[in-house]
Amino acid sequence: MSKAISRRDFMKVTGAVGAAGLLAACGGSSNSTAASTASSAAEAASVAGLSSDPVTLTMSWWGGESRHNAYQDAIKAFSAEHSNITVNPTFAAWSGWEDTMSTKFAGGVAEDVCQINWNWLYNYSGNGQTFLDLNSVTDYLDMSQWDDAKLGACNVANAQQCVPISMTGRIFYWNMTTFNKAGITEVPKSLDDLMAAGKTFQEKLGDDYYPLHLGAYDRMILMVFYLESKYGKDWADPTTSTLNYTADEIAEGIDFIKSLVDGHVIMSLPTYYGSNGDNAAHQSTEWITGKLAGCFEWDSSATKYQDALDEENKPGFTVGEEIKFGDYNGGFSKVSMGMAITKSCQHPVEAAALINFILNEKEGASIMGTQCGMVCSKAGQEYAKEAGAVNDLILEANTKVMAFVDQPFDPCYESTSLKDETNGVYSDVFEGFSYDQYDSAEAAQTLYDGICEALA
Repeated sequence: MSKAISRRDFMKVTGAVGAAGLLAACGGSSNSTAASTASSAAEAASVAGLSSDPVTLTMSWWGGESRHNAYQDAIKAFSAEHSNITVNPTFAAWSGWEDTMSTKFAGGVAEDVCQINWNWLYNYSGNGQTFLDLNSVTDYLDMSQWDDAKLGACNVANAQQCVPISMTGRIFYWNMTTFNKAGITEVPKSLDDLMAAGKTFQEKLGDDYYPLHLGAYDRMILMVFYLESKYGKDWADPTTSTLNYTADEIAEGIDFIKSLVDGHVIMSLPTYYGSNGDNAAHQSTEWITGKLAGCFEWDSSATKYQDALDEENKPGFTVGEEIKFGDYNGGFSKVSMGMAITKSCQHPVEAAALINFILNEKEGASIMGTQCGMVCSKAGQEYAKEAGAVNDLILEANTKVMAFVDQPFDPCYESTSLKDETNGVYSDVFEGFSYDQYDSAEAAQTLYDGICEALA
């Protein structure tokens, strides 16, 4: 049975690792014999004991076209191997997906196998009411493919409620085609570089060119990154339900974001919304054509942003460096996605075998590759690498993130009351501040109060 560990210990284990240690950071091994043994164990987990009667499973996920295609191909391969098991998928883009799933979870009608966000364990199954304890199906799902730290992060209410698909963190991506047009040949590595780029873009390319784009939630994440870099304190301590920053310190962070707007580093939100509404940055004309020449995104999002660029700008897409805004390494990494079985599932053994096939077995893992981020399963990562299915951009970005960040991730950080794009505190604060509804002190107090309420 996996053992739950503290969030702090979890992040210390998964934080600072270099490129050479990436396999270890995601639970991998550089020893070919060990990898082969792990792979054999993963394959064996789903061989015996499955029903020979007709079984129908449902499965849900969100993502883009390439992820949809990979999952569907993996399901076809699984059903070809288990001809009596039919898997009916439900999938869509992220927009609205969490609202849809929250309704299903509340009604006990969610799909049998669900791709989930890590925080959903706390939002929808804090008492273990929604997802199956996977310790009950370990004969069919080989959980030895994940180290204890990553399993512990998914152990909520003393139950192993999901297995991690990948780890992720935020990093800068740059469109060097545009930077080169401005006469800048190196990626920004410091705040001074960022501020200088903003001035140069405006002077040489015009008022509608910016070196970086940040949406409202991106501004929240970068603000925390900045404050942790400056003060060296964790953002919050979930064990004591305490926010570790004062309203005055948060006001400093909000003023930092304002300095990026004033310095022409990032576009104001009213300007962006005026052209794009609530469309995501990679869907905007400004990103596609290179007028927005950078973003601060999850490492697993590299290909989404590169693929959106037009043919002139695509070759310039580059993984940047984490920027030190102070004496400490700010930022955090987290379990990006997990795979869970709902308690309403009538065939948990077959559902576990499906997860094992997708994440741990050769055929499934080779098909999925890094469609959901850098693979955490030992066997799955080895199979994906052997198949050439590990995206180089995602590997580079994940390596840099994991080598840099060392702060623990507070599971309340992504609470719906905070993160919701329409009614969440983060959007209220950063959009309200951008539209002059708050000054920095009022915005900071609103953010402080909202977070403390979520932590209570």
